[in-house]
Amino acid sequence: MKKLFKNLIFIALACIGAFAYAVIVRIIKPAEQVNALWLVIAAACTFILAYRFYGTFIAARVFALNDKNTTPAVRFADGHDFHPTNKWILFGHHFAAIAGAGPLIGPVLAAQFGYLPGALWILIGAVFAGAVHDFVVLIASVRHNGCSLAEIARQEIGPVAGFAASIAVLFIIIVTLAGLGLAVVNALAHSPWGTFTIAMSIPIALFMGLYLYKIRIGKVAETTIIGVSLLIAAVVLGGKIVGSPLESTFTLSREGLVWSMAVYGFVASVLPVWLLLCPRDYLSTYMKIGTVLMLAVGIIFIAPDLKMPATTAFVNGGGPVIPGTVFPFLFITIACGAISGFHSLISSGTTPKMISNETEVKVIGFGAMLVEGFVSIMAIVAASILIPGDYFAINSMLSTEKLTALGFPPQRILELSAMVGTNVAQRPGGAVSLAVGMASIFSALPGMKSLMAYWYNFALMFEALFILTTVDTGTRVARFLVQELGGMVYKPMRQYHWLPGTIIGSFIVVGSWAALIYTGSIATIWPMFGVSNQLLAGLALAIGTTILIKMGKVQYAPITAVPMAFMFVVTFTAAVQLMQRFWAEALVKPENALVLKIDALLVGFMACLAIVIVIDALYTWFTILSARSTAPAFAAAEEK
Repeated sequence: MKKLFKNLIFIALACIGAFAYAVIVRIIKPAEQVNALWLVIAAACTFILAYRFYGTFIAARVFALNDKNTTPAVRFADGHDFHPTNKWILFGHHFAAIAGAGPLIGPVLAAQFGYLPGALWILIGAVFAGAVHDFVVLIASVRHNGCSLAEIARQEIGPVAGFAASIAVLFIIIVTLAGLGLAVVNALAHSPWGTFTIAMSIPIALFMGLYLYKIRIGKVAETTIIGVSLLIAAVVLGGKIVGSPLESTFTLSREGLVWSMAVYGFVASVLPVWLLLCPRDYLSTYMKIGTVLMLAVGIIFIAPDLKMPATTAFVNGGGPVIPGTVFPFLFITIACGAISGFHSLISSGTTPKMISNETEVKVIGFGAMLVEGFVSIMAIVAASILIPGDYFAINSMLSTEKLTALGFPPQRILELSAMVGTNVAQRPGGAVSLAVGMASIFSALPGMKSLMAYWYNFALMFEALFILTTVDTGTRVARFLVQELGGMVYKPMRQYHWLPGTIIGSFIVVGSWAALIYTGSIATIWPMFGVSNQLLAGLALAIGTTILIKMGKVQYAPITAVPMAFMFVVTFTAAVQLMQRFWAEALVKPENALVLKIDALLVGFMACLAIVIVIDALYTWFTILSARSTAPAFAAAEEK
């Protein structure tokens, strides 16, 4: 009876989800505006069913997760990098690390094409590409002693692929951290409230780490209640910093924020993972998920209509936010919300070194990605409830006259600016329009109308907190990679617990991304991140496919091979178009010609590295399948 009841619930979810899809794709009531509530319902039904059935299938049938297999966190426990961690605390760390700017900013920018293309890519991509990608890389790293993606490539494909992957990954992660760090700097510059709240999260996290592992060992519930209470207090007190004697202390310039972030990134990379990094990410996750759930409740309560049409004329290119066509640029603009190569760095970085039991890979690897997909749907809603003309007025530098000529006249931009207390026109990048959309939803709740400015500043602080948790974890992951590369020259560097190696690796990584932010040169290479990030996702899926073939489970290889093929088609197309665009701009902008040509060459270099790895992987597949053999190493780990 209990099983029948569960099955009826899942059937009901499937029917409700199908109806929601019919509404959002305009099959039902095509003449009416779509209510945002249907997007939330479609996402909730899709992700619940995907986790229950597709996630369980991969965990049980494809990889046969088994808690009898000892994880690296237990086998190599050193209290520094390898540390068995409570499942939910680790979920919080992992989610906070992977959910940076991508699930927020990308969907907002992609709303230029209409709400529908981005929503469908998130709903489909998060399940069949992103969650699979994160799950496969995480279990691969767990069964390879917590090794990085590049090291796994070396072991499973060959030394050429391993070296190419190391160079590609290091390049991507430095650019990523610089880009994300720049977003934090832009959000917090001259913002004492946000700076105070985020600064307070550091000592709170240190206290939580000591409380959980030294004072009240294992008392997760107590630690959570104390930490969340202190964080809420920090948010409330942050609003009172403006006008107080402390305002000047927490009002930092752009340069001051860069130095502060560099110091924090270095310390977070060097200290034991249980002391600062893990508790702070766990704490941040409560604010992240809490805010997203509050946003979902707000959407359910006020049920706003989506003002943005399902598709716009910009699907064919020429948009004021993204100049390219919907294919391929939608798929590299929305990265983390659907699939992101950066996730493979976390799934083969800090997380596999902290998993206590192998069966936890499902909830952490597959589950966290689906939660991130839900966050991205919330971001699309926040952008799409704005009047299209106001959305474009915020996210482009076009004048009112030019936007009107395009068919999108701004209507409430002056009113919105007055309500939030600052001019929001011509503030491209996605962060401001997302904050305005979120504030519009929150302020529409009963008794909240007069607090629009408060919610706007809260949303900006929330975005900065979201992103910073990726920067600190990404720095540690990059440090692991630098140590692995350094180990080729000097063997002790490869030992993660060797303090001089830890300090040197952290300094190199932090110095690289901080220098890019400080000089501002990251703005010229930011377009490369989207292509590089998704190329990395394709490479990770190629490694996953190799592992499945070596395990003798060729029948399951399409699970990773199909999304891999799609990502390579998308990203190679985008790479070619980007190189053509950079080179064309260099011819008409001689003052920026050198920088643009370097950008074009770097994109080409990344594409060449990807081609090398793919060819090496294809050769490995052909060799294995021809000999009808399987690799014993990975299979043996599965049987332990």
